[in-house]
Amino acid sequence: MVEIHAGTALREAADGTAARISYSGDALNAAAAAAAAGARTALLAVVGDDELSVPLLRRAAELGVDVSHVRRAPHPNGAYLLSADPDGDREFVYWRTRSAGSTLAPGHVGSWRDLLTRCGALVTSGITGALSPSSRAAVLAAARLVHAAGGHLTYDPNFRPRLTGRSEARELLTRIAPLTGLLKTSCPADAQALVGTTDPRRAAARLRALGARTVAVTAGAGRLLLDDGSGADYHPVPVNPAPVDATGAGDCFTGTATARLVLGDSLQEAVAHGIAAASLSVSGRGGTGRVPPFSETAALAAVHRSGAAGRAGRPRRADAPPPDPDR
Repeated sequence: MVEIHAGTALREAADGTAARISYSGDALNAAAAAAAAGARTALLAVVGDDELSVPLLRRAAELGVDVSHVRRAPHPNGAYLLSADPDGDREFVYWRTRSAGSTLAPGHVGSWRDLLTRCGALVTSGITGALSPSSRAAVLAAARLVHAAGGHLTYDPNFRPRLTGRSEARELLTRIAPLTGLLKTSCPADAQALVGTTDPRRAAARLRALGARTVAVTAGAGRLLLDDGSGADYHPVPVNPAPVDATGAGDCFTGTATARLVLGDSLQEAVAHGIAAASLSVSGRGGTGRVPPFSETAALAAVHRSGAAGRAGRPRRADAPPPDPDR
């Protein structure tokens, strides 16, 4: 997508307000992070026929992402305008109706069948599924292909109420959760909208009840809850001393963690690398403004892990969830 980053809060934007163009979107953000983490990464998407397609694909290639499988459509590229502050508060305005991305359909997935059945992992999200009925069908078709072939699927619901309704997002989540090896979500935002709770532990339990093998719940800027069925552990997130913009940090986590799982990391190692990469990424502006090289990610993960071990010996075990009054 084309990203337009406003220099002020959107309600305060006036004639002449400065803005910065870049290229991001959940799929590209995750793909760039996976490539930086050492994985061979391809972008499966549909882009438009306008002039911005050229710099968009050039930027993806600069980030180490294979764009040879990207398809074209006679439509404009999707775009969004945002403003953000270092605390992670963001405002978005989307232009995605009738965009090239909204034409994604099961037919495109069929053209990628060989790649999908041979890949180690697929990362996709509810944003892609929210663009149109055909894109929702395409997300499910791709997920089923990868799962049936024995590949790993990572899914982030990434609920955006301006793109889709709760019922559609919940339906897609319910159908795709049993196919996932890693389901990442946020709490309270996504968890409240999609599984009806603001408690990270309950959110993880409910998502695992839908069939997800492992669930990662971001619970604010400072911690992540990981539930793989053997227990729920809180993992502290390294503090970035100079945060700029948290846009794309969650995508950076999913891309990095998924890549490291495919490359042989244990779940704990992959999550530690994902957390470290996400922390580093907030030093940049926009979704791909700061994609840390893996050497930096690994170094921060090692330092953070040794510091956490010195303080507590291991990630803190989340308390057993109380009886669920939200049912």
